[in-house]
Amino acid sequence: MAPQPPELEFHIILPTRSRRGRRFAAALTDPRRAAGPHDHVAQVARAAELAGLSGAVLPFDPGGAESFVLAGAVLRRTRYLRVTAEFHPAVATPVYAAKLSLSLARFSADRLDWKLADLDPVLARAHGDFVDGPERFRRAAEFLTIAKGVWSGGGFSFRGRHFEVLDGGFGEPPLAGHPLPRVVLSGTSPEELDLSAEHGDVHLFDPWDDIEAATERLPGLRYGVRLRIAAREDAAEAAGLDGDLTGGYEGVAAALREFARRGVTVFHLEAAPALEETYRIGEHLLPLLAKEDAGVR
Repeated sequence: MAPQPPELEFHIILPTRSRRGRRFAAALTDPRRAAGPHDHVAQVARAAELAGLSGAVLPFDPGGAESFVLAGAVLRRTRYLRVTAEFHPAVATPVYAAKLSLSLARFSADRLDWKLADLDPVLARAHGDFVDGPERFRRAAEFLTIAKGVWSGGGFSFRGRHFEVLDGGFGEPPLAGHPLPRVVLSGTSPEELDLSAEHGDVHLFDPWDDIEAATERLPGLRYGVRLRIAAREDAAEAAGLDGDLTGGYEGVAAALREFARRGVTVFHLEAAPALEETYRIGEHLLPLLAKEDAGVR
């Protein structure tokens, strides 16, 4: 029997800069608390779960809330949704990142995934990171080598240009025994593709990339695409909307199926306003895709 193609996955990109919570005048006695800074993010994640999406992505936003903090909040408020936390290799040591992620995985039934960010050099220096050029990808490779090594047990040692670990690892309860997070990487430069070939599980493209040419260097991985999406009942209603993929529901579903035909099975979707558009994706787009592909989830 021929192997079944992987299921299509749809992940909503969550906002990291929440709407302001409602405030009530001091004279009012309404017992409801004002919405907290993370409540809107959790609402969108919950909407994604109710709408049947596969997961949610917390992007690394240098001026927004920390992705791991938001990931913890989202994991707590959902039951089945996979949560991808994007972070930069300079924000912490790989050992600490592994311990933090293991702690999140432990109480969330192993629903946490990783996505590594690569910052613009000017922005990176503003955050105290002066590693530049191809050396960024050597550091990322060392980071992932160590993070995976200590995750999988004790007695792990490594010495590289950027990190060194001697006899480290989490081989004892309560942190031992969890599966590694899925690693999502991106980019089309030779260095980025080499990093993904060595350490990635999913490689994420932009919609304008030459996906077919790049995937020749990435055998065995799953391929994804990040899209700003806006869909309505018909193309005329969607004419004034902004995005990489806009139009009527049927047209947008057809475009997503074309990406799937090209080998894409993971979709990271950005839509605004996030709460309303997440429900719209679940109510209108996923059923259209499910009609032709029982592998959509």
